[in-house]
Amino acid sequence: IRIQKYVTKKLGEDWIFLVLLGLVMALVSWGMDYASAKSLQAYKWMYQALHPNVPMQYLAWVTYPLVLILFAAIFCHLVSPQAVGSGIPELKTIMRGVVLKEYLTLKAFVAKVVGLTAGLGSGMPVGKEGPFVHIASICAAVLSKFMSIFCGVYENVHRQFDLLVVACAVGVGCCFGAPLGGVLFSIEVTSTYFAVRNYWRGFFAATFSAFIFRVLAVWNKDAVTITALFRTNFRMDFPFDLQELPAFAVIGICSGFLGAFFVYLNRQVVLCIRRHTALNQFLTKYRLIYPGVITFLIATVTFPPGFGQFMAGEVRVGYLQFCAVLRNSLTLSCFWMSVVATTMPIPCGGFMPVFVLGAAFGRLIGEIMASLFPNGILFDGIVYQILPGGYAVIGAAALTGAVSHTVSTAVICFELTGQISHILPMMVAVILANMVAQSLQPSLYDSIIQVKKLPYLPDLGWNHISKYNIFVEDIMVQDVKFVSSNCKYRDLQTLLQSTTVKTLPLVDSPETMILLGSVERSELQALLQRHISPERRRLLNREMQQKLCEAPYDGHSKGPWAALPKLKHESFAYVDEDEDTDEKGEVRVRSGEMPHRLVGTPDGNTANYCKSDSSSFLCQIDAWEQQELNKTVCFDSCRIDPSPFQLVERTSLHKTHTLFSLLGLSHAYVTSMGKLRGVLALEELQKAIEGSTRSGVRLRPPLASFRDTNRTSTSSEKVGLCGGQAGCGVPEGTSSPSGFCRAFLAWQEGL
Repeated sequence: IRIQKYVTKKLGEDWIFLVLLGLVMALVSWGMDYASAKSLQAYKWMYQALHPNVPMQYLAWVTYPLVLILFAAIFCHLVSPQAVGSGIPELKTIMRGVVLKEYLTLKAFVAKVVGLTAGLGSGMPVGKEGPFVHIASICAAVLSKFMSIFCGVYENVHRQFDLLVVACAVGVGCCFGAPLGGVLFSIEVTSTYFAVRNYWRGFFAATFSAFIFRVLAVWNKDAVTITALFRTNFRMDFPFDLQELPAFAVIGICSGFLGAFFVYLNRQVVLCIRRHTALNQFLTKYRLIYPGVITFLIATVTFPPGFGQFMAGEVRVGYLQFCAVLRNSLTLSCFWMSVVATTMPIPCGGFMPVFVLGAAFGRLIGEIMASLFPNGILFDGIVYQILPGGYAVIGAAALTGAVSHTVSTAVICFELTGQISHILPMMVAVILANMVAQSLQPSLYDSIIQVKKLPYLPDLGWNHISKYNIFVEDIMVQDVKFVSSNCKYRDLQTLLQSTTVKTLPLVDSPETMILLGSVERSELQALLQRHISPERRRLLNREMQQKLCEAPYDGHSKGPWAALPKLKHESFAYVDEDEDTDEKGEVRVRSGEMPHRLVGTPDGNTANYCKSDSSSFLCQIDAWEQQELNKTVCFDSCRIDPSPFQLVERTSLHKTHTLFSLLGLSHAYVTSMGKLRGVLALEELQKAIEGSTRSGVRLRPPLASFRDTNRTSTSSEKVGLCGGQAGCGVPEGTSSPSGFCRAFLAWQEGL
């Protein structure tokens, strides 16, 4: 027993879980990279083997990715449709406290891994960072269920959210071999408020996963030693000159506009398909047409004898420098390819395509600078040659930062290249790109959340002072569906049939509206079902029969039947249901048998007390249910939350947003001195935040809060207006204004 307790205690420690998570993800990442690399080698070999037959080369060039993409699409559709897309938007929603079914299951893991491997091996411009984050999250969820066998702490909901944050860092760490950037990226993308207790967990798991990932590359002889994934060899003494900073700033500003345009186009492509009902229904019925057409178009455009020689081919010997500029400018023309490819119904992300586009744009600026200053830049008697490769790294970090609204892309680029020589211009470009992009469009992940209409709370945004001037009473729902402590079961049944909310407030009475707690909808449904269940009917029937049989007989009365109340012949109390009675009250009579009847009645005629036809029996059950529904609800067997989260009416929108984001709330009750005034759900708060930036919520005057404070503090002094002495219709001694008082104060507020 001691050994078992010791092993259980050790298995419950965090570092064992983190080691297992990092090891599994490193193996998955290396296996997927190995399989996709072999697929691309086969693709290249097939194309070269058909040389010089150009038509056959074109057929092979188009058919190979078409088969892989269609396979990925149909496999995900059959196994787990939740594996389609990036996965980061759904993960952000899950970490917000919303339950999304089947997104963290083993089927989604299999579909994600197989579909992403096929997509990467097809050569299409799709990324892998977002899907890797989703895969790592699934691994963490499945592994936590396995570890809960040994230690129950992994079943805790808050603990699972902490592990999902760690999984995000592991997903980026094993994808690029960038543990530092992975941790920072997980903080920026998935967490509105990050718990410091998860900091070491993320670093430990991401570092271990990245280490194993690179060790496997060395073991497979893909690398000589453990080094950066895309190592560069820029000079370290003078990698750039200060006079080049304006060019780096231009890259950042232009990347901000390009990133916002990328997000805008991506959203418009999806919305355009959804707005056309006929087209949407057609593509839903024939799911393979959309990815097939996109793959065919991209493969045709990138065919090497055509435009592909400028996009993916090598620069031949003898080409002028203009050819390199032309090649990069044509690479930028693939902007629409990356936009459309990320909308295909396969596991894919947008990080790597945007990374490549940013590198191409930066390289283009670098080539232009090199052509403008062919002899380099002269400073202090020293000539500094321009490095176009440095511009490419800066462009990649800036554009990916603009699309994802993160700054950690700079750190990821440092770890990918293995050099930090361009740390200053890269940070300048990334910050400028974020400033421009955030002022124009949401991030790519938030845009997908908006398109899919996921219940996620958006950020408040910049420069909107109105968020301090909007209060809970302006946006709350006042018509609240509630449960009273003295209600009837019939009222409870009507309430459950008329509403679909998951949690209902429990009040003392409809007159006082004192909030006592909150009850889950499932608890109320179970309470109602138990009260009118067939099992309870049978139990009451047996108890009634037992009481009848145990009643004393004095020799003068008619025995135990004298103690019975005068009931109708159809009374359910005299019916003894057999085991063949189903829940709907329908009696299934066996062949050759009659339903059980109560024997020993005073007159010996059982037919007077129980009829054999099923319609009468159903009427008896219905009468019993109607009688039970008129009883007062007993909440003794119902789990009640005695302390649901509450807000006051004067809580500002900014503070409400902070509380909802920090605590992961889905709703909050608005109370005033214990009385229920309204409810604020995540949906109402989301609409209010979007409205505050689009003038969709009624804004108060700038000094309204100050005047309201003065009004509250001096309300007891205004006896002539609201104290009941000026005909306001308020009893004497009451300080709450009504009628004319509210109109007068509203008029005073508008002055």
